[in-house]
Amino acid sequence: MERKSRFSQWLRRPRSGPGGTAAAGAATGAAREELLLAAAAAGFPVAPAAHPSGYGCSCERIGCPTPGRHPVSFAWQTLATTDPEKVTKWLRAQPEANFVTATGMAHDVLDVPAPAGRAALDRLTSAGVEVGPVATVAPDRMLFFTATRGTPDDEDEWWPCELDCHPETLDEHPGLRWHCRGSYVLLPPSRLPGDGATAPYVAWLLGPERPLPDPLTLLEALTDACAQYAGERPDHEHHAAWPLGR
Repeated sequence: MERKSRFSQWLRRPRSGPGGTAAAGAATGAAREELLLAAAAAGFPVAPAAHPSGYGCSCERIGCPTPGRHPVSFAWQTLATTDPEKVTKWLRAQPEANFVTATGMAHDVLDVPAPAGRAALDRLTSAGVEVGPVATVAPDRMLFFTATRGTPDDEDEWWPCELDCHPETLDEHPGLRWHCRGSYVLLPPSRLPGDGATAPYVAWLLGPERPLPDPLTLLEALTDACAQYAGERPDHEHHAAWPLGR
């Protein structure tokens, strides 16, 4: 309870910058550790990820297409854990690392363009729908954390999500992306490539201590908002609100 109280107080601190994400820049040291341990305590399996190195990536891949946005190890699904001792060990050993959370284990994530996410959040809040944790990925995405579909008894009713395992496909699927088993998203307070204090961040808008909603309670509002957002884009004829194919 004490950790949850301190975490809630941190979220209520004044923020500045696009989407309120500048506050994540101050989440260093103990504050950063507390944010990640709070996510683990909420049941989000976490694993170390690469971090920005200037405008590039800390990984050894030349011309990394997704700098600072991917796990360090190919075994990230096996490594992902909620064990606070392991998470703390990673934090101390890799002080600059970003962290990802593996989806489809304890939670899924509905990943949408930020303008659509804000519109949907307003609609859901006005309707009295309980929204779970929400994170902003500056400057252009929002993440809605939900309960997971898990692994149905009938495997024909399950699909894997490869979109974020291959993040370079984001340009092909700019609408709603449903991260389930086999995928991951960055956790706050991850840093993205940029110029010093102006570099974009991943930050909590609504914290991980909130109960996870059924994804279907959010889906209609999110898909409607994504469709409206796609229709307002000059190049909307090339994009769908839902990824219709790969």
